[in-house]
Amino acid sequence: MQQLVLFCLQALLKQYVVLLIVQGCLSGALILLGNRGKSSHILRFSEELFFIYLLPPIIFNAGFQVKKKQFFQNFFTIMLFGVVGVFISVVVVTAGSWWLFPKLRFDGLTARDYLAIGTIFSSTDTVCTLQVLHQDETPRLYSLVFGEGVVNDATSIVMFNAVQKLDVSRLDRRAAFHIVGNFCYLFSTSTALGIVTGLLTSYSLKILYFGSHSSVREIVLMVLMAYLSYMLAELLELSGILTVFFCGILMSHYAWHNVTESSRVTTKNVFAMMSFVAETFIFMYVGMDALDIEKWKASKLSFGPSISIYGVLIVLILLGRAAFVFPLSALSNYINRRADRMSSLTFKHQVIIWWAGHMRGAVSIALAFKQFTHSGVTKDEINATMITNTNIVVLFTTLVFGFLTKPLIRHLLPHGGSTDRRSGELAISKDEMTLPLLSTEEPATTNLLRAKDSLSMLIERPVHTIHSYWRSFDDKYMRPIFVLPRGNL
Repeated sequence: MQQLVLFCLQALLKQYVVLLIVQGCLSGALILLGNRGKSSHILRFSEELFFIYLLPPIIFNAGFQVKKKQFFQNFFTIMLFGVVGVFISVVVVTAGSWWLFPKLRFDGLTARDYLAIGTIFSSTDTVCTLQVLHQDETPRLYSLVFGEGVVNDATSIVMFNAVQKLDVSRLDRRAAFHIVGNFCYLFSTSTALGIVTGLLTSYSLKILYFGSHSSVREIVLMVLMAYLSYMLAELLELSGILTVFFCGILMSHYAWHNVTESSRVTTKNVFAMMSFVAETFIFMYVGMDALDIEKWKASKLSFGPSISIYGVLIVLILLGRAAFVFPLSALSNYINRRADRMSSLTFKHQVIIWWAGHMRGAVSIALAFKQFTHSGVTKDEINATMITNTNIVVLFTTLVFGFLTKPLIRHLLPHGGSTDRRSGELAISKDEMTLPLLSTEEPATTNLLRAKDSLSMLIERPVHTIHSYWRSFDDKYMRPIFVLPRGNL
């Protein structure tokens, strides 16, 4: 028994996210003792601080470091999980809490509060995903879970903001269509802004080539442009998460090749360092906030009902995720069944995706504070209860699901994800990889035949065909415009 406990403690401590939470709890306990039980905080949580200063470097680094080939090969499935899946999860969590909370003698929440609860607990934790999954060991699972997490966070924030503007007295089809239309507008415009900013940065670095002794200027320009894209999106009331994520992807694809070799190494380390510092602060604060004695004193529920509420929320998270992962995986497999390069998501893969997405983190905390506090402070017992509920759910899901994800992967994929690594590889000849592009130098009959061949390839292998067309377009048009020739570096 002692060996089992020791093994579990060692496995937990290997995850630095767990270490940060434990360190935050210990720091909160020491501060609480020093203040004689009055407060466990050095500072108050501010959602503005989180969304303006802490979240952007995490998301930008994620986009900058992500393996683009895997991400875009699985783009359709990622969008299914990250957009459609969030809508399904929000419905399950909202309906379940609306029905069960009054039965547990926890009432007083408004319709807007229940809708906000659905978005709060449908947001997965991207940061924890980076720790429990690895691009090299399970590249496809990593790209799916991580890509879904980024899109999921953006969708949850957009839906949360839509709920704040929604007339809850008129919950009908028109309101639902308004939310969907608003999301489509925000998603497309935010993505476009991130792409434009990334391309503008790349072109600027190409035109204003600083030379071999100006690494600082190159790095500063990339950092400032990335942050500018986020702030501009927020000022325009768009999704800053999506904007800075796609800005990171475009910068790594084009701008990174326009800087010197020393700048390339430095940029990766600087962006990773900024992301690490932000993650450290967030999870330490989560640990400290778990011991906020003021919120626990103001909480409405006693110990028994509180445990029931925690259990209900965790079960609703499990059900809400299962309600979209397995059906949408089947839909993705059905659509991609003709694509030779795309292997199906097996049931084992689906279980891992379902399990790894249960972790809730900083975005859930920030949205809960935004809904149920004013500048991090609340005296209302119902609001205080929801803050403590969110903290406990975040801690439980991070520790339990985060701890068990790696053992689950090793059990279900004992060969280290070798099947997962091969899933993106092609068994296609070079002739098949060469797509028939149209040419102005060929006669019309030849172009018509090429268009017919292209259409048949698009129907038979849509993912491979679109990806190949993009590679051809990128090499022929985009890179000559936005990337310096190698000899000039």
